[in-house]
Amino acid sequence: MTSLRIAFAGTPQFALPALRALLDSPHRVVGVLTQPDRPAGRGRELRASPIKLLAAERGVPVAQPATLRTPEAVAPLREWSPDLLVVVAYGLILPAGVLALPRLGCLNIHGSLLPRWRGAAPIQRALLAGDAETGITIMQLDEGLDTGPMLLERRRAIGADDTAGDLHDALSGLGATALLEAIDGLATGALAGRAQPASGASYAPKIEKSEALIDWNSRAVHIDRQVRAFNPWPMAETRLAGEPLRILRSRLLQDAGRAGDPGSLLGLGDDGLRVACGEGVVVLRELQRAGKRPVSARDFANGVRIAGARLGT
Repeated sequence: MTSLRIAFAGTPQFALPALRALLDSPHRVVGVLTQPDRPAGRGRELRASPIKLLAAERGVPVAQPATLRTPEAVAPLREWSPDLLVVVAYGLILPAGVLALPRLGCLNIHGSLLPRWRGAAPIQRALLAGDAETGITIMQLDEGLDTGPMLLERRRAIGADDTAGDLHDALSGLGATALLEAIDGLATGALAGRAQPASGASYAPKIEKSEALIDWNSRAVHIDRQVRAFNPWPMAETRLAGEPLRILRSRLLQDAGRAGDPGSLLGLGDDGLRVACGEGVVVLRELQRAGKRPVSARDFANGVRIAGARLGT
């Protein structure tokens, strides 16, 4: 196996399995690029990214430029002289000069089966669209938005109960394993990039918090997708008696038809709290009132009056 000098660019939790895999591989991680520390928490204290913390723990040099468009910002990467740059959810656009710097170019782990769901939120958009499967694509970066040649992909079915958090964790692990295979194939010449299909491209814009507000006039299938797509952030939200209420887990009630005015609570079953929608019925399984911890539907029903209540008001 050819041992490469690899630089890594990444920031959030999604990128951790990939960096760990590289650090534990025969390759040498010569440096890490990550976003500058950001204010976080109630105290708004500066917090390092998960990638920075892991790199520091393993003694890997770290650079945190706010941009990659100045010679000073790119200087650390030039000093590291990598054969390859691996980019995973980094958060900065790589200019042409950076893309051309490593001898073998730049590889990216993207959380979809390209060309479907190019962009910032592929996992959430796949859930909202009701896709039957998703996966990861190991691609070579070019100057476009997730348009570069593909080296390999790995698929995963989307289960009826899968949330964005579930898929996030599954795909980050899947991507780390596939990354090592792609690097070995690229280094030996066994893998070559292939152009993305000309048809089937779609764009996955970043999630806006306003998208998580539930409209109970919508179809139950759409509301269930909202709940799953927006867990863990920003969480699907409605109102009960004027107070905000988060919905963390849900399930469709199959073949329910129309059972009442949209938003009406239809009672508690073994599967959860049933709610009428514009079309069909959704079963709420886990809920969270403002300032409270998440609870099961049964515990929630024991703490509030649900007879005759209606969500969204």
